[in-house]
This record gives sequence, C-alpha cells and structure tokens, in this order.
Amino acid sequence: MSEISDAPSMPMSRKVLCGVYAMIAAVAFVATWIQNMAYQFVALDFFSSFWRETRVTPASRSVTVDILMFGLAAAVLMVVEARKHGVPYVWVYLVGGLFIGISVTFPLFLIARQLRLNPAETLRIPAKDTVLLILLAVTVLLAVIWISAG
Repeated sequence: MSEISDAPSMPMSRKVLCGVYAMIAAVAFVATWIQNMAYQFVALDFFSSFWRETRVTPASRSVTVDILMFGLAAAVLMVVEARKHGVPYVWVYLVGGLFIGISVTFPLFLIARQLRLNPAETLRIPAKDTVLLILLAVTVLLAVIWISAG
C-alpha cells in the first residue's frame, strides 16, 4: 500500500533553477578539468607549478585573487545558509571546491540548498532579470570557449 503525501512538491520555477545550477556545475567541471588535465601533462609538479604560474602576469594575479576572494565570500555564505536551512555536509562542498573547483561545488551546494527550502515558496524572477541573466550566461560561455581555445 502506498502513502499519499500532503507535502507540496517543489514548484517548476525552482526545478528549473536547480537545472540551471546543474548545467553551470557540469560546464564548469568540463571546462576547468580539460585545462587541469592538459596542465598535468605539462607540469610534473602540478600543484606547486600551478600556483606559481597563477602569479606570472598581472592578469593571472588579478583573476586568481578575484576567484579566491569570491570563493571566501561563497564559503561564508555556504556555511551560513547550510546552518540556516539544514544542508548537510557543507564542508564537503568547501573542500571539494579546493580540489575540484568552487565553480563546480558552489552550484551543487545551491541545488542542495534549494532542496531544503520550503517547497511551497515559489520563485519569481522578473522578465528583465531573466533576459539579462541569459545574456550574461551567453557572454560567460563565449568567454569560457574563447579562453579554453587559447
């Protein structure tokens, strides 16, 4: 005999958001690890060479400092939100961010957070914001492709 749950299911808008987060994580994983694997074949001492080369040019230093500071802000947000909404294993996402990439684990954490939010809450994003987010996503994807082709 099956039980019928009275709990509301997650609204479609939040399911779509989780799908977007999943796509971001997947693209980030592929894009970063293609570069990481290519780098591993070049540098015998991957970790020390990698971090040393993040300091080579002002551009590489800028991007490295930017992503490190963004990662720190994301880490604070992740711990606060995990405690607030009962998302388990927040430190797995953070440590995973160090070894896999914060661009992969942060969206995965956001999915876990969405799954913990009140399912009755709907997400309403104005059309203007949706269009601007799509334009931003296309711009970022083009930049990722351009950088990866380098």
